[in-house]
Amino acid sequence: MTEQTSDQALVERVQRGHRQAFDLLVLRYQQRILKLIMRYVYDPVEAQDIAQEAFLKAYRALPSFRGDSAFYTWMYRIAINTAKNHLATLQRRPVSLDQDPEGPEHYDINGRLRDEDTPERIVLRDELAQTVADAIGALPEELRGAIMLREIDGLSYEEIAQAMDCPVGTVRSRIFRAREAIDQRVAALSGPGSMTKP
Repeated sequence: MTEQTSDQALVERVQRGHRQAFDLLVLRYQQRILKLIMRYVYDPVEAQDIAQEAFLKAYRALPSFRGDSAFYTWMYRIAINTAKNHLATLQRRPVSLDQDPEGPEHYDINGRLRDEDTPERIVLRDELAQTVADAIGALPEELRGAIMLREIDGLSYEEIAQAMDCPVGTVRSRIFRAREAIDQRVAALSGPGSMTKP
């Protein structure tokens, strides 16, 4: 049984009145949802509150969930909207992604700096990781969301299209543009006057 099939079975149990089945969905996805929200709200206590609110919204909306998308894709959208609403209420912008230690590691770029952990290589690796994180953080929200769903969460183009409520072609375009922007920042890092060698 795939995760999606298992999720759908749990959703159907919740819809039939078995509230405990929702606890299993929460246990399965709470860490992923919390990490997702932490990309928008850096304060862990706030993020936990928002995650709890998102799961509560999902529970209340579950009777109308038809299974047109995977449960996680649906839950992802609720969590993002809850985080955005929270930020809008506080009238502040999302924090920079340079606080996400996992982000830059998902790019193969770092692999070529791992040969030796000399002080120079450590500095270069850190500089590269920071450059990638800064590049992601500087992207417009729709590009940042698409690239993170693809590279960090590992969602398919179709799942990203459902989560972002846009055509698959738009997702492909956003991911291409995001990668291009990141590549430009990394290329600038290895340009004249930088410590990085070609």
